[in-house]
Amino acid sequence: MPLLVIPQNLSLIFEDCYNYSKSSPNGYPIMLGNFQRSELRIEVSATASTIRDRLLSPTALKKWLFPQQVTFPSQDLLTVGTKFQTNFGALMVESQVDRVNSQSLRLILSKGVDGYHEWYWGEGWVQSRLEGISLLPLNLYQTATLLRLRHACQDRSSSSRPQRQSN
Repeated sequence: MPLLVIPQNLSLIFEDCYNYSKSSPNGYPIMLGNFQRSELRIEVSATASTIRDRLLSPTALKKWLFPQQVTFPSQDLLTVGTKFQTNFGALMVESQVDRVNSQSLRLILSKGVDGYHEWYWGEGWVQSRLEGISLLPLNLYQTATLLRLRHACQDRSSSSRPQRQSN
């Protein structure tokens, strides 16, 4: 006599949890993880236009988001409706630009994180607001991302300054 009886539909339940495209019996998508919210603002030694260039240029994003792998459909600046994927190891996050202007960017996130990521910036500062459901610690990810952006902006600012020659 078996000690544990496993229902026949158990494998279907695991498939639903693994495959984000499936829905629960009540029609809602299954999301694994905890709801998390984080908002951080840091000082950056860069102009607002430098920060904007780093956030809206696919080429720049690929450089400073490393070691994440980012896939864009084109190399144009991010515009409303642009979709792209970010991979970090086995985790894949799909992003779609919901709003973009001269001082803000809002991304709708799906797959590994279900939520949104907003960016605001100005002269010498950048702010990131991240809300979503995920198994990952989003505040740790957000902190690391902001620090990489700060470093990328400072590299750009220092390389664009005229070098002083010593006599």
